[in-house]
Amino acid sequence: MKPAVQKRLAISAALAAVLLFLGANAHLLAVALQSQPDCRETAGAMPARRSC
Repeated sequence: MKPAVQKRLAISAALAAVLLFLGANAHLLAVALQSQPDCRETAGAMPARRSC
């Protein structure tokens, strides 16, 4: 394999890994906010329920 092709493949794999990581974190945040919407902080207010 030529060095240029190897370099392009390595950069593509690293970019794919970063995008997968960011996508997974965005999904985790979305699911967390949807599962307990009353627990979101609003303007420094205390949580709506003690279990938050």
